[in-house]
Amino acid sequence: MQGRCECGAVAFEIANARNTITFCHCSQCRRTSGHYWASTRADTADVTFTRDDGLAWFQSSDTARRGFCKNCGSSLFYQPIGANHLGIAAGCLDLPTGMRPAKHIFTADAGDYYTIPDDAPHIPD
Repeated sequence: MQGRCECGAVAFEIANARNTITFCHCSQCRRTSGHYWASTRADTADVTFTRDDGLAWFQSSDTARRGFCKNCGSSLFYQPIGANHLGIAAGCLDLPTGMRPAKHIFTADAGDYYTIPDDAPHIPD
């Protein structure tokens, strides 16, 4: 599986991505992505960067950091501090992904401008 940012300054290959998508509705994810965050997951050892000159990280809380392209602004990664895995934005992956919805998390924080789909379990917090 391959993915990249909009401008191509960050590009990567994933050897063993999880085949499901988690949708996060927390306010931080909505702010950084512009809507709710949709991501899969892979071990960092299974992610190979073919280009990373645009990659930058922002520590968004005491417990996590977010990776993005400093050139085009694409939100790409979420990583708990000290974790050996990455949350990888589903929207940056080349199609077809073959992935399916797994769960919606932090649904109690969802924006008031949309309805959460019933395509997967809802977890309030």
